[in-house]
Amino acid sequence: MNTNVIPLGTAAALPTAGRHLSALALERKGRVLLFDCGEGTQYRLLHADLSRVRVDAIFITHLHGDHCYGLPGLLSTLALQQRDAPVTLVLPPGGRAMLEATPGGDPEGLPFPLRVREVDVDLSHTVVYETDEFSVEARPLAHRGFAMGFRFEEHERPGRFEPEQARALGVPEGPAFGRLQNGTPVTTADDTTVEPAQVTGPPRPGISVAYVTDTRPCDGGRALAADADLLYHDATFADDHQARARKTGHSTARQAATVAHDAGARRLLLGHVSARYADPAPLRQQARAVFPGAEVAEELRRYVLDPRDKEPKSSAG
Repeated sequence: MNTNVIPLGTAAALPTAGRHLSALALERKGRVLLFDCGEGTQYRLLHADLSRVRVDAIFITHLHGDHCYGLPGLLSTLALQQRDAPVTLVLPPGGRAMLEATPGGDPEGLPFPLRVREVDVDLSHTVVYETDEFSVEARPLAHRGFAMGFRFEEHERPGRFEPEQARALGVPEGPAFGRLQNGTPVTTADDTTVEPAQVTGPPRPGISVAYVTDTRPCDGGRALAADADLLYHDATFADDHQARARKTGHSTARQAATVAHDAGARRLLLGHVSARYADPAPLRQQARAVFPGAEVAEELRRYVLDPRDKEPKSSAG
């Protein structure tokens, strides 16, 4: 099952004609996780052909307006659509108070369950959302005031069933194959017990995606990015504005690439791009000097991550 990463807004604090305020959607099995919700995010969901009612959880990095001012409007729209399924909302410190003070945003006034989790200001790292198939972890970043980044990670899946090995052990084809694939031992005609581990390959790793924006290079960002299949990282400035990046709590494209390289990330998307870069070519060029595959994030493009690409290649192929 593929996972799609869809940048909805990749601008820094000032939107432009071609870049919108911060938001990124992760689409998996028809459901959506939303990371940040800048002004206009609900329109960007429409433009990406993502139904708002498919959003299961929203993760806000920090309370600067370009990352959260779209949240009350999106919640109000979900209420108008008579949504009844719950939504999980992960917020930085002060997030609940902000919502309660906003017309249409008070969790108690919504017709659907809004499960609010506000992290502690002394956050080190914690799992903030989890299902049977994946988890989302949060770690602190280095911005002006509190900010956090997130890492989506699928759980390992069982190894592939090896029918030839099962036959060699005397397992007849049919229901016994199905039981082994479901993790249940079977007994053969000669009273031998065959365990699932004897007829399956190694566990198959899942997809991981790191969302690290509005930060200087920092330990939290590097930990989130470690071996990620895709890293979306703050790349607000080019090299000639490195001092400004440090002062404002942001990164240059080259610094983002260094984080990706050092953390062993497989793909890098550069985001949170300053409005001064109508042509982001300098950001791409400087990043590729460190991480050759770096890309400037393209809004509404589906970046497809297939877990099968991580499986060992068959020698027969």
